[in-house]
Amino acid sequence: MEMDINKIMSLLPHRYPFLLVDRVLEFEKDKYLIAQKNVSINEPFFQGHFPIRPVMPGVLIVEALAQATGLLGMESHPEETTENSLYLFVGIDKCRFKRPVEPGDQLILKVELIGGKRGIYKFKAEATVDGKVAATAEIMCTSREL
Repeated sequence: MEMDINKIMSLLPHRYPFLLVDRVLEFEKDKYLIAQKNVSINEPFFQGHFPIRPVMPGVLIVEALAQATGLLGMESHPEETTENSLYLFVGIDKCRFKRPVEPGDQLILKVELIGGKRGIYKFKAEATVDGKVAATAEIMCTSREL
């Protein structure tokens, strides 16, 4: 199942310039989600990171992966998602950066649910460009009422 930007914005509270998922390409409930982020030179962070060679900050790659985990969690369990709840990033392990992400790249975000305990869910996450790994991590998230 695909999700366009309108569906994504109905699930995630993020908005420009912090919404970092453009489209969901594949989704299987409680299993995995594959999304994309089109990286443009017009992104505001490129002005300062770095002026001589624009590179997407690693923390924003991880944030894009975390947003993808939120989409997987919320779409897998819509009954747990209300107008007053947020899907929060609560931890990260084994984060590694393998290659820079630059303007013009299409970042593919792959997240897979690997477990959950006491309302905290753990995901295996990988960001690739042209089939080459840019970043990997294990991300923990939870849903909370405001």
